[in-house]
Amino acid sequence: MDAQTIMELIPNRYPLCYIDYVEELVVGEKVIAVKNVTINEPFFQGHFPKNPVMPGVLIIETLAQAASIMILKDPAFQGKTAYLGAIHNARFRKIVRPGDVLRLEVTLTKQKENMGLVDAKAFVGTKKVCTAELMFIVGNGENRI
Repeated sequence: MDAQTIMELIPNRYPLCYIDYVEELVVGEKVIAVKNVTINEPFFQGHFPKNPVMPGVLIIETLAQAASIMILKDPAFQGKTAYLGAIHNARFRKIVRPGDVLRLEVTLTKQKENMGLVDAKAFVGTKKVCTAELMFIVGNGENRI
């Protein structure tokens, strides 16, 4: 799945659309997506400008976007919006810097109607850089959940 297809599915746009492409997608089960981290990212200008580090909150946002791609490809949720409802047990294990390729692995662990939980992991190469459990809520996209 390329960037154009991703933007047709999720509402995020520059500078907040962080997924570059999807390597693997099993609807309702898992997604593997990629974010190429470049020095041109707007957040590097103000976040530790002499020591560029991708903010942890943006790694979580990138994982949430990967999760929303998996969720919204489900025919039951097409045309809707996936919202991040909660973040549990987030751990930041390594620093992510410009030039890194962030590989995101998100697996659905529990779902009930329009809510669910995913297990989210981010890697640079084979090194795990972030883990979290994310809760999502699917709404109709009109500020009503």
